[in-house]
Amino acid sequence: MLSHSLDRGVLVITVHQDPGIGGRATLLTKISDLVQACRPAPVVVLLDERAAQSAVVSVLLRVHRLCSRLGTVMSVATHSAPTRRALEAHADTAGTRLVVHARADTAVAAAFAAAA
Repeated sequence: MLSHSLDRGVLVITVHQDPGIGGRATLLTKISDLVQACRPAPVVVLLDERAAQSAVVSVLLRVHRLCSRLGTVMSVATHSAPTRRALEAHADTAGTRLVVHARADTAVAAAFAAAA
């Protein structure tokens, strides 16, 4: 369902597939645990084509709220324009801004620069 790595001090989480409605809680728990274990590292979530679905968008919006509470910078990268628009339209604006990119390399480079 997902994989993760550290790239220049940035936690990079790749979601490979949509967990469906029933798998949202599991995905949320896995990503939240990684974010908390690696904090204060910035977080970049990369969405593969098969993962850019509404269930994943819902999870990422919840993870963004967690990152805001922790003061952690979070970015998302996806090729899907509808998914990018949904994330930007529904992101919590009370805390740290959710940055949404079309390219993974841009997202990681921007997160690295923000952390420096």
